[in-house]
Amino acid sequence: MGLSRNAAPQPEIDDAGGDIGFHAIRGGFPFKRNPSHYRHRSSFDRQLPRSSNSSGRSHLHSRLTRKGLLLWLFPFSKSKSGFYALIIAVVFLFALASMVMQSSITSVFRQRAELGRHLPGGFGFGTALRFVPGRVSQRFLSGDGLDRVRSQPRIGVRAPRIALILGHMTIDPQSLMLVTVIRNLQKLGYVFKIFAVGHGKARSIWENIGGGIYPLSTEQQHLIDWSIFEGIIVDSLEAKEAISSLMQEPFCSVPLIWIIQEYSLSSRLPVYEQMGWEHLVSHWRRAFSRASVVVFPDFTSPMLYSELDTGNFFVIPGSPVDVWAAESYSKTHAKDRLRELSGFGTNDMVVLVVGSSVFYDDLSWDYAVAMHSIGPLLTKYARRNDATESFKFVFLCGNSTDGYDDALQEVASRLGLPHGSIRHYGLNGDVNSVLLMADIILYGSAQEVQGFPPLLIRAMTFEIPVIAPDFPVLKKYIVDGVHGIFFSKHNPEALMNAFSLLLSNGRLSKFAQAIASSGRQLAKNILALDCITGYARLLENVLSFPSDALLPGPVSQIQQGSWEWNLFQNEIDLDIHLSKKDGDFFNGKVSIVYAVEHELASLNYSTSIFENGTEVPLQDELTQFDWDILREIEISEENEMFEMEEVEERMEKDVGAWDDIYRNARKSEKLKFEVNERDEGELERTGQPVCIYEIYNGAGVWPFLHHGSLYRGLSLSRRAQRQSSDDVDAVGRLPLLNDTYYRDILCEMGGMFAIANRVDNIHRRPWIGFQSWRAAGRKVALSEEAEKVLEETMQGNLRGDVIYFWGRLDMDQSVILNNNAISYWYMCDILNGGNCRTVFQDGFRQMYALPPHVEALPPMPEDGGYWSALHSWVMPTPSFLEFIMFSRMFVDSIDSLHRDSSKYSLCLLSSSETEKKHCYCRVLELLINVWAYHSARKMVYINPNTGSMAEQHPVEQRKGFMWAKYFNFSLLKSMDEDLAEAADDGDHPREMWLWPMTGEVHWQGIYEREREERYRLKMDKKRKTKEKLYERMKYGYKQKSLGR
Repeated sequence: MGLSRNAAPQPEIDDAGGDIGFHAIRGGFPFKRNPSHYRHRSSFDRQLPRSSNSSGRSHLHSRLTRKGLLLWLFPFSKSKSGFYALIIAVVFLFALASMVMQSSITSVFRQRAELGRHLPGGFGFGTALRFVPGRVSQRFLSGDGLDRVRSQPRIGVRAPRIALILGHMTIDPQSLMLVTVIRNLQKLGYVFKIFAVGHGKARSIWENIGGGIYPLSTEQQHLIDWSIFEGIIVDSLEAKEAISSLMQEPFCSVPLIWIIQEYSLSSRLPVYEQMGWEHLVSHWRRAFSRASVVVFPDFTSPMLYSELDTGNFFVIPGSPVDVWAAESYSKTHAKDRLRELSGFGTNDMVVLVVGSSVFYDDLSWDYAVAMHSIGPLLTKYARRNDATESFKFVFLCGNSTDGYDDALQEVASRLGLPHGSIRHYGLNGDVNSVLLMADIILYGSAQEVQGFPPLLIRAMTFEIPVIAPDFPVLKKYIVDGVHGIFFSKHNPEALMNAFSLLLSNGRLSKFAQAIASSGRQLAKNILALDCITGYARLLENVLSFPSDALLPGPVSQIQQGSWEWNLFQNEIDLDIHLSKKDGDFFNGKVSIVYAVEHELASLNYSTSIFENGTEVPLQDELTQFDWDILREIEISEENEMFEMEEVEERMEKDVGAWDDIYRNARKSEKLKFEVNERDEGELERTGQPVCIYEIYNGAGVWPFLHHGSLYRGLSLSRRAQRQSSDDVDAVGRLPLLNDTYYRDILCEMGGMFAIANRVDNIHRRPWIGFQSWRAAGRKVALSEEAEKVLEETMQGNLRGDVIYFWGRLDMDQSVILNNNAISYWYMCDILNGGNCRTVFQDGFRQMYALPPHVEALPPMPEDGGYWSALHSWVMPTPSFLEFIMFSRMFVDSIDSLHRDSSKYSLCLLSSSETEKKHCYCRVLELLINVWAYHSARKMVYINPNTGSMAEQHPVEQRKGFMWAKYFNFSLLKSMDEDLAEAADDGDHPREMWLWPMTGEVHWQGIYEREREERYRLKMDKKRKTKEKLYERMKYGYKQKSLGR
């Protein structure tokens, strides 16, 4: 993206290498994105987001303390009174002279800004532009990372997983930056799974890093379970389509970090505003709002995208783009040749003055202040016109076509400088050529900068000595006298001293050459360490690390402070210029921007977009005359319709034969029936011995669900229910799920409670099964072969207490290999913040009212067998109802501990915010194993791929270990009735009692009351019938009169 689309490049510079100009210099991008739209406005008349104002400082004090001019004008007087008089006179004359000098220098610039003295939004001269993070980003900026969590005990068995979505795999600085960051994050312990939307020559590099690349097409992106990742990183705008699959439940809560380094969209935003395409802006704003944080590589980019900011913009400075561009340019262009083409002599000392380029269209007040600071420098050196010492001062700012040359020449004439001693080049031209021609770079801006100026990075890469103000951001990286020279801001004398250190007999001194060489070495990897550590800290503050995940290493472990140049040496040749690369990153042609534009912009306008990015809008605006014609047509059609209806009413109609009437009525009933019969699976399920309910909680998982006679959907949210199927509405069957809190903490178990609530109304089959959508997402759902084996098995065994499960509890492979007989409770602790045993034991004790000295943790074997997980199993329907009876009481028990005990004021079963939201889910997922083992149910594992079956934990081997007395059906039934009686009597043990809300409430008293009510209704009906017959026998039958 160029800095100005309406400005032509400089014709005198030979750009044989296809220079990218200033396309990749982020700090030089215009804050004013559409220059032509503001051509006639003042240089300061702009509205900027998130700017903090700092009023301009007065320089009068510095002007009054210039001792050199005082001693030169007046000799010392020996008389005391004369000395004081002389001092007063000198001070007055010097102040007057300084004001005249500044007026002479800045009068030209002031004329261009007279209309901007009263600026909107509170901006004035000397305003400092700063990016201020929004509310969301401030939380990540001020977060303490994992410092507190690392001090707590933790059981982790796997590395944190992150999905990396690549929009392209081209050889460019963006890939170099991302490769460097990812490799260092891997050293901290992160594991990456790489998905690619596009292709490119960097594929081999990414394969070596990630071990494999998974293509991500439009169809495939909806078949990935994003919930298994702790976070997702998207590297460019090109991957925007992949984000659409992350905007639906349940994937919309997965943390997403979106890195934006392109400028093609920022250049189109003012066009959308001009064309009235608000829906396009809203479309991109909605996409940006999905990201947990949108990361930019510099502080200027978020200002360019300010229209899309929803408070989640974040800046991590650092990118090798400027070094890459300078290295490539220096290999295809010679310094002497460029100077010759530009008209500079071999003995000319070219001093390039650069500065802040936020307001790049105008010579702003910032440059007027800079001119005042370097005025004495110009007066001393630019007036020299010797054959051996000729200084040329070049100003790099603004546009090259807006008459700035004349303004600078006027300043030169007022200062008495020779013609040609001051030149001007625009930022919209070949910036690299201007930088390469210079002998000394002077950063003359007085504005404080937030990030390291990209122009200085390129200049240092070109091995040019740099003089800059002592800004904190520059002093952080540059050592004074080693990589560059600092001078005090607004101190011309300090600037003169710094400038003189670089000169020796009209040429660059050896000191200057040493500074230039050191600066080049520094620039190659400058900001690399800050970039790497910035992303490491951001991940610690954005991601939630579950209980079974290991924590990454601390940021202090990162020692690498350089980009991974060595990985790209075998893939690229820096002699080839960037514009010849396989990607179009620097050409501003990111295809997704124009693809979305072509798709959505046609709603209002027809636009032809050429390769150079310009557009020809073909607007067909409706006039008032068009609206009048349209209104007349609508009125005419409406009148004609009314006339036809009146004519049809007056005409005699043949009712037709009764056969036709009957046929039409039957057809109407059939159509109504077809509307209600939304899925053929309901008919196919007739006569089936089993129905497996697939539990889901969002539209994003619809592609994972099955169709057919064996499965039926079970939606935990009404908004996410499929419209074209006969899925069960869990919320309608169990009103408790209307409460988001309980729906989140119960998860799939809430759907099972909904099915068990008045189960005869929905399920009348001998077998019942469940399967979470996560089973299909993790590739452990039943295959067609396994389904066939399961159905055949149940057809031949309609009775029996057996559980068939295919989703097994798999832990990290290294843990299993090290200990084949890993404890069930140890695995449960890993998944539940290390407190599964404690919570289960306390809940079990509360449920059965056991005394403190009695053991309350049921023993589980360590025989190496499989355990059920992911709620993927089938069992007889009576056994299911018994399991639900036990589960309801257990959930109520741990919920009472959570609410009544200060010990459980926080969720002990979690170690992250996401797990706290789903507090009971993981322990309830494993609850079926405890119930099945101790209730003597046969447990059979089905291989989901082959259908082979194997019994786990044989019943014969459980003798002496089972706590059968606690899982006896008679005991559970009596406990259930006791709770039902208390609920029926209104004797609630606490204010929010969960048990009555999880299902049916029945006990013998309710049965008797219902029986008495039925008997009373029956007797009332018999009494009314007898009274009616008696009245008829006594008074006879009287027919009511017709017509009354």
